[in-house]
Amino acid sequence: MSQSTLKQMFRPTSVVIIGASEESGTPACDCMQNLLGGTFLGPVLPVVTQPDSPDTIFGQPVYTAIDTLPITPDLAIICVDANEVPFYIEELGKRGTQNAILFSSGYSRFNTKEAVRKRERLLALANKFSVRLLGPNGLGFINPSLGINASLVSSPFSMGKVAFITQSDSLFTSVLDWAVSKSLGFSHVISLGDMLDVGFSEVLDYLHMDMNTRAVLLYLESVANAREFMSAARALSRSKPVIVVKAGKSHAAEQAVAAHTGMILGADEVYEAAFKRAGMLRMDSIDSVFDTIQALAWSKPLKGKRLAIVANGGAPAFIATDLLLKGGGELAELTDEACQLLDDALGSAWSYWNPLVMDAKADAEMYASAIKPLLRDSSVDGILVLHIPTPGVDSATIAEKVVKTCKRSKKVILTSWLGAGDGDIARNIFFKAKVPSYFTPDSAVRTFLHLVQYRRNQIKLAEAPESRPDSNTDVLKSRAIVLQALEEKRQMLTVQEAEELLAAYGINCITTRSADSVDQIASIADEVGYPLAIKVLSPDIFRKSQVGGVMLDIQNSTEATAAAESILMNVAQYQPSARINGFAVQRMTQRMRGVELAVEVDTDPQFGPVIRFGQGGSIAHLIQDKQTELLPLNMSLAKELVASTHVSKQFVGHGTVSGVDAQAVYELLVSISQMLIDIPEIFELEINPVQADSSGAFALDAEIRVAWTDLGGADQLAICPYPAELEEIIQVTDDLTVRLRPIRPEDEPAHWDFVENLSPQDRRFRFFGNVGELPRSEMVKLTQIDYDREMAFIAQTIPEDGENPITVGSARAIISPDNETSEFAVVVRSDWKRKGLGRMLMSHLVEYLRSRKTKQITGEALGDNKNMVELARSLGFVVSKDFNDDTYHFTLDLRDDDAEADDGF
Repeated sequence: MSQSTLKQMFRPTSVVIIGASEESGTPACDCMQNLLGGTFLGPVLPVVTQPDSPDTIFGQPVYTAIDTLPITPDLAIICVDANEVPFYIEELGKRGTQNAILFSSGYSRFNTKEAVRKRERLLALANKFSVRLLGPNGLGFINPSLGINASLVSSPFSMGKVAFITQSDSLFTSVLDWAVSKSLGFSHVISLGDMLDVGFSEVLDYLHMDMNTRAVLLYLESVANAREFMSAARALSRSKPVIVVKAGKSHAAEQAVAAHTGMILGADEVYEAAFKRAGMLRMDSIDSVFDTIQALAWSKPLKGKRLAIVANGGAPAFIATDLLLKGGGELAELTDEACQLLDDALGSAWSYWNPLVMDAKADAEMYASAIKPLLRDSSVDGILVLHIPTPGVDSATIAEKVVKTCKRSKKVILTSWLGAGDGDIARNIFFKAKVPSYFTPDSAVRTFLHLVQYRRNQIKLAEAPESRPDSNTDVLKSRAIVLQALEEKRQMLTVQEAEELLAAYGINCITTRSADSVDQIASIADEVGYPLAIKVLSPDIFRKSQVGGVMLDIQNSTEATAAAESILMNVAQYQPSARINGFAVQRMTQRMRGVELAVEVDTDPQFGPVIRFGQGGSIAHLIQDKQTELLPLNMSLAKELVASTHVSKQFVGHGTVSGVDAQAVYELLVSISQMLIDIPEIFELEINPVQADSSGAFALDAEIRVAWTDLGGADQLAICPYPAELEEIIQVTDDLTVRLRPIRPEDEPAHWDFVENLSPQDRRFRFFGNVGELPRSEMVKLTQIDYDREMAFIAQTIPEDGENPITVGSARAIISPDNETSEFAVVVRSDWKRKGLGRMLMSHLVEYLRSRKTKQITGEALGDNKNMVELARSLGFVVSKDFNDDTYHFTLDLRDDDAEADDGF
């Protein structure tokens, strides 16, 4: 969707209400009163649909048809029966109105055939006339900066910097009421309703560009298009804090949400993983949401999880300490230098420990003396300042001193002034100074822990796993194994096929022999050797252990025969319809210090393939230790997935720890991730157990289920992986060869060096002004990109052995979410110019945008950047000059095939 269209929807200059009425209690009446009762300055135009209507409604002249309106309104609010809506959508489209809110009745949430037919017909008509729809079954929106209330809710509201987007009508009203009681304001409050057209992804893209919004709060129940949602959420999270509240965590709540939305929901644990990968912070309690939003908006980014606590009383500080440690935070261990400074300033009036407890009558100067060394201490990431009301101590003066002391701090500062009266005065002082303050230490610590989790999620956001890492895997040969099974109309791979597939991706497997019947078990068991495991082979049984299909620690041929017979009886009892193809016979390994792990992959209905990792073996069902992550994975994400489980405490570390090669486990997870990208027909996989010890990780039992799919490997993922297929070696000139590839987050150090080697003039040309050292936030934006909506090609030297490559050029395209337009920028390192790098980079960027069917590419250059003008003209761009701004503008229509003849490709 064009952002200009959404801007027109949520920032209209004129509004028409179709089906306007003064009848109390109707949507048309409520919305008309809300629009006229605010400070919205634009015209509100009522259109009536009934005969014998009054000449005015709430004092506004009445119109009887869209084509009689004196102006073309930016926004239409439709309050007629659903059967009449298509007519008005067509009329609005012909008139040029591109945005509409549906308050009409008759669109059931449930997928009856009639409701589905109505929705499909309406959406097709809206698309035909380029009219975007908000709703139905929503409450509209409020934009306080315009004073416009285009909703059905008459609650008071004030202007702020937080946008609230919700699927829930009830939360729309309750959050507004709650915010009023807390004197908090909003930049936007938007109810999405059923999201027939406009959904989360479009609104998140709009808020990304909205200057009035500094933080976003989402309430969601379901996601329709996970790839679009994740792309928009990840883009927004890179620049603004996003907090999400989602219902459906329990099974009962999940069922209720599914009934309410009429959608098939994915597992809540998958949503949890998605929110973390998108850099968002999920919270369960609305009570603490705005406390955390304020802390994120007012504080510097948190560097770690080490907190120092300063208080004038022990009990609150100790309670805060317990909560911090229980929640996964850490008490900062003060450096010797900090302790010496505290001794010099406070003498014996402190606890010689963190939490730093002073005398109950500690005054403003003592608080300042206690805080200053902590601000300098590199071992402290955040400071919590507590104050307990004490007779004769002016708590407001202490608050003012704390604000002054911490004014220029780059650390996170949280405060808690207990009690009312003086506490209220102090909290008001902190509020005006934008220092987060809380009624209780509990709330302050919870907020700190939320900031810790937010930091973890932001680190995850920066990860960009490859779609094709370096490996020797023969993808075509491996995929042929799966396709052969599908051609034979089999969903389950045989044991030998599964082993061959895993081995192709470097996953060690225990050799398996097959027995067709019980009669063959004894002889095959003697050949394999003891102790051994026997498992049922059936195309209908995916998890053998759940139906008694696995027998372990078999010591001789007699036990082997008995075990096979027991397996047949178990299967007959628990899954009598299952077809039995025989038995798998495996030699059991003797690894005394190893651990049993499990890896599962299945396909979530919203987010595609997900991976679960945790405790494996016979005790797995008792421990419930599996954690979930979205694909794709890289080594960093795999390590974090492993670390999030209890079983990891037995072996996680660098290299071999406690008898387990942790690196081998990480590599196994990444290999499985790549297998799912290469072979999208795999929709379910289980390796249980994986035996991990000092010699590596071994798959003892693997089951793989497959199905036909039209999706490509990367297309089925909710997060676009690093497009390694775009890497290539380019010979620019006879004596210059470079590696051209998309940028990655780990390119940040080399990109710092690249920018530092730009001349002052080249920096001015690239960044449109005289800039010194870029802030890291800008470098993060340059190196951590979403390949769904941005591309940055870098050219690097091909170094000799032992040398690091040098980045010598970069070409970047920022693509609109609707893929209509793209804005480019190109720069070559100043000491590498006049080698043809600029033209090569731009040619490949244009070629890439054509391949993804982007319609137009645009750019700008300063008026004295003559080289850029020449390059653009040589590539077929239309060049124009704005003499007012002294800038050149470049445009290339990528739909014009004739332009390709001059582009050099």
